[in-house]
Amino acid sequence: MLLRTLGLMIFLVFGLHVLHAQTKTTQTENIVLITFDGLRWQELFKGADSLMVDDTGLIEQPGSLLKDFWHPDPLERRKRLFPFFWSTMASQGQLYGNRAYGNHVDNQNKMWFSYPGYNEVLSGFADDTRINSNSKVNNPNVTFLEYLHKLPPYKGKVMAFGSWDVFPYIINRERSGIAVNAGFDLATGSDLTEVEKTVNRLQQEIRGPWGGVRLDPFTHHYALEAIIKHKPKILYIAYGETDDWAHDGKYDQYLWSAKQTDAYIREIWETLQSDPQYKGKTTMIITTDHGRGITKTSWKSHGSEIPQAGQIWMMAIGPDTPALGEMKIQGQWQSAMLARTIFQLLGLDYPDAKAAPAVKEMKK
Repeated sequence: MLLRTLGLMIFLVFGLHVLHAQTKTTQTENIVLITFDGLRWQELFKGADSLMVDDTGLIEQPGSLLKDFWHPDPLERRKRLFPFFWSTMASQGQLYGNRAYGNHVDNQNKMWFSYPGYNEVLSGFADDTRINSNSKVNNPNVTFLEYLHKLPPYKGKVMAFGSWDVFPYIINRERSGIAVNAGFDLATGSDLTEVEKTVNRLQQEIRGPWGGVRLDPFTHHYALEAIIKHKPKILYIAYGETDDWAHDGKYDQYLWSAKQTDAYIREIWETLQSDPQYKGKTTMIITTDHGRGITKTSWKSHGSEIPQAGQIWMMAIGPDTPALGEMKIQGQWQSAMLARTIFQLLGLDYPDAKAAPAVKEMKK
């Protein structure tokens, strides 16, 4: 769908069309990409799943989650679970992936687990031949982060923070030279702020339940402090708790983590809007690496054996994103389109011919 006002082109961020290569027609100068590991589109668009009610404390009893997350109307449930998404994002940005309207977002890769999903988001294409496990192997593909880091305007201004300890390999920190803080990495340097010192100490004192994934508060506060201290032009934040709570079958913790992550993303956005470097010049894109199953058993899992695990979602807000809210037009989008779309938002041509094109032009 192409919208025209006074003869000027208005762009849907995921249907971005560049009129003239090398000519910047966008206002975006900074990018914040956020991934929300393994969060299903069902919770995003319908809130807490009634199928899981009896198994997760969503019943009327002391300490239950009923008042926090339950309402018979799914539109109200989703607001309770994601208040920032369904206020600010829905009123000022765009949300894709509600399959009830035929608005489909899917993985291009057919693995439907984390490393292939993150490779697709970051490099712009699926690579099922070489990226087919979650092993700590350096990514042979160049990510959009690395491409930008090689350009003078972005050198030293690209940063990444992730809860999973495989991100240094996915981003290929060794080759790219990008500052990546992930897993149980600490903030380093001779000029640590008091916040960084405190988060370093707490991360060493508070161990989460998983060996390779730290709790998201550490990832969040390292990233938030980096915005204030380093002012990166390109920032990637990868929250991870929702996927791990889901694998553990803890639907209540999955919901709590999802709501907390919504609050973290609000804090990121509000911090950006309070800084002249970012306000009115920053596009924030949020997506996930894969979906999950839809039954009481399969929601805990994902992968090629789970038919719904390739169903995902994405959203965006920023100066080049018309405020269209929840997208109800029929169409097909893929996370592979994000890398090229990000380059176009920055007024650049994506350098890798293998990358998927920016999200296709949508038709009425």
